[in-house]
Amino acid sequence: MTVQLLPVVNCDRLYQSLMDLADIGKLPGSGVRRLAFSPEDIRARQLVWRWMAAAGLSVRSDAAGNIIGMLPGKQAAPAFATGSHIDTVPKAGKYDGTLGVLAGIEVARTLKENGLQLQHPFEVIVFTDEEDSMIGSKAIAGTILPAAEQYDRKNQPPIQSRLQQIGGDWSQIASARRSRADMCAFVELHVEQGQVLETSGKSIGVVEGVVGLQRYMMTIKGAPNHAGTTPMELRQDALVAASHVVLAVESLAKTRPGQQVATVGALTVWPNATNVIPGEVRASLDVRDLSKAEVTGLVEQLKTQLGQIAAATQTKILIEPVLDVDPSPAAPRIQQTITAVCDRLGFSHLSLPSRAGHDAQEMGRFTDMGMIFVPSEGGVSHSEIEYTSPEQCAQGATVLLQTLLELDRGYST
Repeated sequence: MTVQLLPVVNCDRLYQSLMDLADIGKLPGSGVRRLAFSPEDIRARQLVWRWMAAAGLSVRSDAAGNIIGMLPGKQAAPAFATGSHIDTVPKAGKYDGTLGVLAGIEVARTLKENGLQLQHPFEVIVFTDEEDSMIGSKAIAGTILPAAEQYDRKNQPPIQSRLQQIGGDWSQIASARRSRADMCAFVELHVEQGQVLETSGKSIGVVEGVVGLQRYMMTIKGAPNHAGTTPMELRQDALVAASHVVLAVESLAKTRPGQQVATVGALTVWPNATNVIPGEVRASLDVRDLSKAEVTGLVEQLKTQLGQIAAATQTKILIEPVLDVDPSPAAPRIQQTITAVCDRLGFSHLSLPSRAGHDAQEMGRFTDMGMIFVPSEGGVSHSEIEYTSPEQCAQGATVLLQTLLELDRGYST
């Protein structure tokens, strides 16, 4: 595989774009708050729209409120696309999502400045509401839930009204759906949101796919009783049983072969009183892996252990499914291209899964998908202290540019 090396992206311009966008929704200190559909989100969308147009992209929005900028290709062919989101969690940093959008615009600028035109059309997409509903990427992928009320949120207007604020139209949401016939590949650049690259000393992460996840609610039922008058051997302590469950979850995830992770992240204890033996505990379970079979296998093995724990602690343990999201593997061809580009550019790299959800996971439901990670300092994300250096941002954007150029040649008809 031959990679033609071209001028890299403009590091200073890309970083300045990141800082300028971070001024919208800036919090005291260094945090950013741009909740989807908020006035800050709308202002940021307007700025990005202007930047896209200035970069030579023709810009439109679809019924899901996604902003789509397009450069025409030399051929009437399916598009290559990149992008991410610019909405944030309530107290965010400057890089999550925004790097992928602004790197896409920087790729368009670089192509324009060097008089380059891809064989395929090139699109940069700003997806709507990634942080909560992923409604933008789900609409494009055709995986959106059919009932509008399923996207209603407490203390917020209905989704129809919120979409209308950004130029979307729920009644026409199906029109946002895309297919492989008009988009042959999607490649997203993102900060890692973890410590794997930093601890391994690698510059670029070649993402193997976005993991699937299953969530459950476990209910451990014991018998509440007086903490002072009930002998230890006569207790049915739900919290003691829950403690064994938490340790069983950790042990299973560590001892099974593979890269799966499993977490008990929330506990509710009843009656939660100092002098009462806990009578009931509700505990969450979150299991993730690139293989759905591995996730299912771990849960089935855990169910066997739950029965053993219940018998040993004289409690009852119920487990109920809450959420089931299939993995979204990255296309081998895109992974191989990213790796080859890194080798040619002299950037160290590492293959790894993404254990966090991204718009790319929905795009991978209908077209070839790939992701490029750059390091997050200290593995921190969704935080005001989130940081990726200007040089690391530019490296990721350069790998994105070169990957798209190489794929464009390989996919040409």
